[in-house]
Amino acid sequence: MANNNNAGAAGGGALYGLGIFGAWVYFWQQADSVWEYLLAILQGLVWPAIMVYDVFSALGD
Repeated sequence: MANNNNAGAAGGGALYGLGIFGAWVYFWQQADSVWEYLLAILQGLVWPAIMVYDVFSALGD
């Protein structure tokens, strides 16, 4: 029987999925117009890149 080590990857995917839903809730609450709601959906998908950019921006100041 082969040893399958994909359990860690599945846990990471689940955590990322929960992060997406959390980001959607956060960005959705901040939106006021139709375009901001559409932007909230996009931001929810790319929230890790936004977070890393903000952290590096804060460290660079």
